[in-house]
Amino acid sequence: SSLLLMSGVVVTVGLCRRLARRRLRSRPQLFAFLVEMFSTFQICACTNELSLLGNVEPKPHTALTLTYGFTVLHGLTLTGSTCNPCATLQPMCDGGTSLRMGGLKIAAQFVAAVLARVFMHFIWSLEMAEPHLGALSQGCSDPMQTTEVQAFCIELLFSVVFQLAVLRAESVNPKYRVHLIALLITMLVYAGGNLTGAIFNPALAFSLHADCFYDNFFSYLRVYWMAPSLGKFLIFMHL
Repeated sequence: SSLLLMSGVVVTVGLCRRLARRRLRSRPQLFAFLVEMFSTFQICACTNELSLLGNVEPKPHTALTLTYGFTVLHGLTLTGSTCNPCATLQPMCDGGTSLRMGGLKIAAQFVAAVLARVFMHFIWSLEMAEPHLGALSQGCSDPMQTTEVQAFCIELLFSVVFQLAVLRAESVNPKYRVHLIALLITMLVYAGGNLTGAIFNPALAFSLHADCFYDNFFSYLRVYWMAPSLGKFLIFMHL
């Protein structure tokens, strides 16, 4: 049921992106906002569902396999979208994207994060699948299983590694690049998922753990928003 749900999200987002491309080409700002929102919604919704499958046996093989598979699927279906506020900062810093357009995309990403969370909570409330049972009663399922300083350093390091890999992989054939990026993300999740969740995406972090932001906003702001943003800034300075 979970796989069907996530597949349905991917298909629906694909149709919405295609419709926006056909109807809104003459309105570039609205087009960019909606496409980025649809794309980020897909990643946030699917990752919310994947987070419930982390305890499915055999552990952690099932969760890692699904992470790799759906990361490849996202890479193949969401071309042209960043779905990450930190990735959107790069073209804004080097002048490739205007401040207005970059701001619109970041706004779209956080709108999508909230919509995905609301949508997934509605789906979980229907309890259509076994993993959904009791999902809404968990509250803040704290992903930070280490000190705040260590969590900050992990998310910073993972953000730097990921962004550098993306830059280095630009010259790789796209059909191979998507697998390389998916493999890297899966490895990072395996290495740090039990400590911080290995998210390195502020919008995704908010969608997955909004309750934790409400409970301890400044700690989560520093770890899941400031750390990956600082990683992006460090890479920009290096370049």
